[in-house]
Amino acid sequence: MELHNFCAVDLSAFYFDIRKDSLYCDAPTSLRRRAVRTVLHELFTRLTAWLAPVLAFTAEEAWRARPWKDVGGKEGEASIHLRTYPETPASWRDDALAAKWDKLRDIRRVVTGALELARADKKIGASLQAHPVVHLSPERRQVLDGLDLSEIAITSGVTLSDAAAPGGAFTLPDVDGVAVQVNLAEGEKCERCWQVLPEVGSHKDHPSLCNRCTDVVGEAAA
Repeated sequence: MELHNFCAVDLSAFYFDIRKDSLYCDAPTSLRRRAVRTVLHELFTRLTAWLAPVLAFTAEEAWRARPWKDVGGKEGEASIHLRTYPETPASWRDDALAAKWDKLRDIRRVVTGALELARADKKIGASLQAHPVVHLSPERRQVLDGLDLSEIAITSGVTLSDAAAPGGAFTLPDVDGVAVQVNLAEGEKCERCWQVLPEVGSHKDHPSLCNRCTDVVGEAAA
């Protein structure tokens, strides 16, 4: 059950949901994209081993889908069933960071709840059409220092506000200090990453792309 929840909740519904944009749209040389690939590599080597006793054939097929030397396999580990569980460094455990991300996920729940309501009301069709205003208490605002909430919430932008939330702003009873108003993002839709941004249409060579995608396409063509 723990492994299922890790795959379904922590990975599929959270990490993969957020980071697929970087994996698909960032330049191959991007540090952020390379970091995602590193995480995927570590997940692959561990999940195939952890699942092997339960999903014997599926885990074997997954392991053999990539050359075993390319995924950290050792001599004699051509089969998943010849492996032992990979050791995970104790230094990877960071309880303070985990607690911070628990708080971040609470903020995200309020934003995604507001987006779902806006989608149900036909105000938006997809989260990338939105640019929410998020009213935060000082304690909640501090949690977001150095982070981009629009990435985490999968919107085309976010405005953080210290002002008191207006009436009608979306809140959740179990998450204090967070209220959300959903506004439409301004600009045009980038044909590559699907974000709605003001700069789309401003590039002569790639008028249908945003700044990031223009740079990536230009780098690939160079």
